[in-house]
Amino acid sequence: MSSPFAVIQVKPGIGDTLWHLPFVRAIGAAAPGGKATFLAPPSSLARELLVAEPAVAEVLYFTHGGNELARGVNLVRLARLLRRNRFRRVYILDRTTRPAVAAWLAGIPERIGIGLGAQRAWITNGGIDRKYFHEHPIGWLKQLMVSEHLDLPSTEPDLAVPADLLSEIDARFGALPRPWLVLGLGASHPDKDWPDEHWRTLLRRLAQASRATMIVIGGASWRARADRIIAESGSKAVNACDLPVMMAAALVKRADLFAGADSGGLNLAAAVGTEAYGLFGPTPPLQYSRHIHVVNASDDPSQRRAMRDISPERLIAVLLPRLAAR
Repeated sequence: MSSPFAVIQVKPGIGDTLWHLPFVRAIGAAAPGGKATFLAPPSSLARELLVAEPAVAEVLYFTHGGNELARGVNLVRLARLLRRNRFRRVYILDRTTRPAVAAWLAGIPERIGIGLGAQRAWITNGGIDRKYFHEHPIGWLKQLMVSEHLDLPSTEPDLAVPADLLSEIDARFGALPRPWLVLGLGASHPDKDWPDEHWRTLLRRLAQASRATMIVIGGASWRARADRIIAESGSKAVNACDLPVMMAAALVKRADLFAGADSGGLNLAAAVGTEAYGLFGPTPPLQYSRHIHVVNASDDPSQRRAMRDISPERLIAVLLPRLAAR
């Protein structure tokens, strides 16, 4: 089902889809029929993640990055996609210029954007004040909602997980002892990843000090790494890296706790309302969800340290009391 309103989200990650979701809902609520079409890169897995989202009419994939030539080709392809769907209004949830140009080429009469930088020349709204230039993109989008008079009740994603997937998780994992601690292996960038030796120490120490069932997720590309870390730790952790993204979401929703780096898994935990402990090194902590609790290398949250500087002991000290309470 199509919608005359479209939302363009250019960032490539799973987490990007999730933290944009409240803003998509706000836009969908203002759209005819209460739904908007969502456009994002294929790597965002938006089609799978938003399968049960009532504010999304459909998900369309487009390619955004690449070298200069590829970007030009992708801009033209995006313009064709937008023209084909005859949108009346498009919201661009980023300050990048190319989607705004594509919307102009497609003849979309209402082009709503952040308007910071060159994008302002291609949008039809006034954009947000430049004093917000250095804020996190969530800060930009909050201001855009205000300027466009769109109601944003919360920045919690509250991802809808289909009941049949929850039942499937219950059938597959239900016999495992409680509590369940899901661990998110890997990250979208090496600078955000936690070292293998830290993971090994964490698994070994938790296995010795707790009766919790540890389940590792992270996507199929991390399966071999998870097998190796689990074996070297001597723990009996379960490798669930083969789960599709919405099955992983169902597993995390059924879990008691989640821990992992600043990654898609952490955002997934926040999105389904599971208490999540995120490891933040060089990247600023995520603050859009009350379910995310920050674990960093020191007691000074303003310090940006490498991920290897976050010791396993810091995370263990947080997790053990929470597991005992469960």
